[in-house]
Amino acid sequence: MQAITANRYGRAQSAADPFERLFRDEYSRVVGIAYRVLADRHEAEDVAQEVFVDFHRLHRADAPYAGPWLHRAAANTALNAVRSRSRRNRREASYGALETQRSVDPADVAEVTEERLLVRAALARLPGKSATVLALRYGGLSYAEVAQALGVKVGQIGTLLRRAEAKLRREVDNATS
Repeated sequence: MQAITANRYGRAQSAADPFERLFRDEYSRVVGIAYRVLADRHEAEDVAQEVFVDFHRLHRADAPYAGPWLHRAAANTALNAVRSRSRRNRREASYGALETQRSVDPADVAEVTEERLLVRAALARLPGKSATVLALRYGGLSYAEVAQALGVKVGQIGTLLRRAEAKLRREVDNATS
């Protein structure tokens, strides 16, 4: 017999609610994937919320593909946020609304920050599949989980990852030359 509890809205719900279980199981990983792309915890949590809302609206919580779907959606939504941010920054810069920030941090911190911005901008310019495989893998997923999220065989992930890393390196090199 399942225990019945009241949720925060006072409605009765089963203690074993499939969506709640899915949320608890996958939330930290979804936020982690988004965070690796965005480098902003609050924005990553917003992405996770958006991804879970979309999933809940479109799919059953006990669907066998729930985890991979959420992981891929987190990567894609985070990449879209980076692309949107870079478009907004270009628009603001062209109108002169973007002020340069003065850094009081040591030079090495500024250099690392600049490198990260270059990598994120280069990531936003990559083709979708390349950017997604990088975001998923460096978001903490194993080769098997990345393969499942992308719908490819595990044996293909190494090749996809190497090609995506090479494309990313070329994009970063082109931006710095």
